[in-house]
Amino acid sequence: MTVDGLPQQLDVIAVGAHPDDVEIGCGGTLAKLSAQGFRVGIVDLTDGEPTPLSSGPQQRLAEATAAAHSLGVVCREQLGFSNRRLFDCFEVRVALAKVFRRYRPRLVLGMADKTPLASPDHAATVAITEAAVFYSRLTKWDDTFDGLPVHTVPALLSYFLVPGLPSVSPGQWLLGVDISGHLDQKVAAIACYRSQFPPEKEHVFARVRSTAEVVGAMSGCAAGEVLASTRLPCTGNLMQMLFPTPNSTP
Repeated sequence: MTVDGLPQQLDVIAVGAHPDDVEIGCGGTLAKLSAQGFRVGIVDLTDGEPTPLSSGPQQRLAEATAAAHSLGVVCREQLGFSNRRLFDCFEVRVALAKVFRRYRPRLVLGMADKTPLASPDHAATVAITEAAVFYSRLTKWDDTFDGLPVHTVPALLSYFLVPGLPSVSPGQWLLGVDISGHLDQKVAAIACYRSQFPPEKEHVFARVRSTAEVVGAMSGCAAGEVLASTRLPCTGNLMQMLFPTPNSTP
């Protein structure tokens, strides 16, 4: 704990609707950031249960804990809202904003879009995360946030769950992240969810690999992930961006 009673600050918090969302969408990015020395956390809005092959929330929690450990994540929290019944409402916005106020991240990674024919919880999570980033910085609302200090999140980026290259709406800008050397780590983290990816679903791992390799081929690296921003990405060090040194920080 820090002097003011708050936990040690996190550099990055990734938010998902269910355990396994962030591993699929940005697990390679989290692994790379962790390897570079950044303190990374994950927040799952629900426990992801029930699902067909899981014995229940305790199994899913154990899988999520193992996956976080494999990525080098230092903190993972589940907020306890109901899987399949997750909606953008005041209570869940406040609960997530409290996490941001406690851990004071510089970067939040949220979901980018709804997933047609998949869980509607994903679309709700997009709105919840954006609202929580806003709520985190609001003043004169101490009673709502249990006296937690105001925190302005400097950057919000979004990750994608869809396989292949995502399409983005106007006003979103794509950013490729080089995850070379961390693709195996990402796949291993997803594989921790044995209840979700049994042998008959091993094709998922091939899709994850092929997507990362295609993104890498398009951006000039061995493997990559795509993030999106509502702000045009900008750099003050063009040469460092184009020619990063090995193990350099972003």
